[in-house]
Amino acid sequence: MSAADLPEGERLQKVLAAAGVASRRVVEEMIVARRIRVNGEVASELGRRIDPENDRIEVDGVAVQLDTSRRYVMLNKPVGVVSSLSDENGRPDLRTYTQNFEERLFNVGRLDSETSGLLVLTNDGELAHVLAHPSFGVTKTYIAKVHGQVLPQTIAALTAGVELEDGTVAADKARLLGRPEGRSNASLVEITLHSGRNRVVRRMMAAVGHPVLELVRRQFGPLHLGSLRSGDLRDLTRDELGALLTISRQGGEAPVEKPEPTRQASAGARRPRPQTADDRGTEGRGERRTEERSVRRSEERPVRRSEERPERRSEDRPVRRSNERPERRSDDRPVRRSEERPERRADDRGDRRSDERRRDERPRERPSDALRADDRATPPQDRRRPSANGAERPDSGVRRSGQDKRRRPDR
Repeated sequence: MSAADLPEGERLQKVLAAAGVASRRVVEEMIVARRIRVNGEVASELGRRIDPENDRIEVDGVAVQLDTSRRYVMLNKPVGVVSSLSDENGRPDLRTYTQNFEERLFNVGRLDSETSGLLVLTNDGELAHVLAHPSFGVTKTYIAKVHGQVLPQTIAALTAGVELEDGTVAADKARLLGRPEGRSNASLVEITLHSGRNRVVRRMMAAVGHPVLELVRRQFGPLHLGSLRSGDLRDLTRDELGALLTISRQGGEAPVEKPEPTRQASAGARRPRPQTADDRGTEGRGERRTEERSVRRSEERPVRRSEERPERRSEDRPVRRSNERPERRSDDRPVRRSEERPERRADDRGDRRSDERRRDERPRERPSDALRADDRATPPQDRRRPSANGAERPDSGVRRSGQDKRRRPDR
């Protein structure tokens, strides 16, 4: 049975209003607009009841702290104060700032006594673990005043990695801010990193030849020091707290990578693993088949060794002698004797050529021209035809079409 079905559960809008999110009416509008999630599910019912101690509430993706017993405080730690609730050497510690709270607060992370800046005090152990452990990647930003003039090559060396006695460490970001006022032989450097090593910024700057003169932490995760004066502290705002809780829950819910189980070899035969796209690579399917066929064919072909091959010696080769070559002699060719050849006389050649020349020079006549000439030269004959009563009558001179087309013989 969920908290929504329990009669002793508290209404969602009442709990959020008590937590300082907004008024009840505004929270109801948020529920209708589906801006609120309970345990990862959208809350759409106005009368839904929740368990403030166990349920997780998010508004617009930002976690809401319902436990009023948790406290989150930001402190601008001054120089000379150690990051501890007690010091054996009697140096000033954090009890000066926590003794006025009812809750037992402790610090998240540490700052050495010579470093000032942002320090978080809380009684939330889970959040403190996520923010302080370097594996969660929460970054810290420092501003260091160092000795000497820092060059761009030095900034590049900080981000590339600096070799220290406990290993190499590299800054996530680094940039040169300029020179401090009144100090010509000093530089201001902003450096961001997520390493949790002791005095890591001071050791890195000393390794590149620029010892730290002053060091201030200005940012811790989503929190900014702002205008908070040295030695002052304040409670985190709702937005700041929501950002921290979101980081804490994301870090706590991060899946743990499990090692792959080792496969034990079985006694029987095992089916081969199917080939994946990574195993096949970018090679085409057709090219693979061609190679497989060529390899298969080469394996199927019998190998003919050198000792199995018969040697072809010069004695086995047929010798072709010069006298065996078929010769085409002049005796085999048929001889055409002079008496068999027809004689062509010069007189015959001359007469024949003259006749051909005359024939070529003679103008050619067309058939139509010849017919016209014959018609003009031959007068019409007076042909007589018998009439119907047997008497002859003269021809009218009208020729039929068939007679006109008939060609007369040349005279």
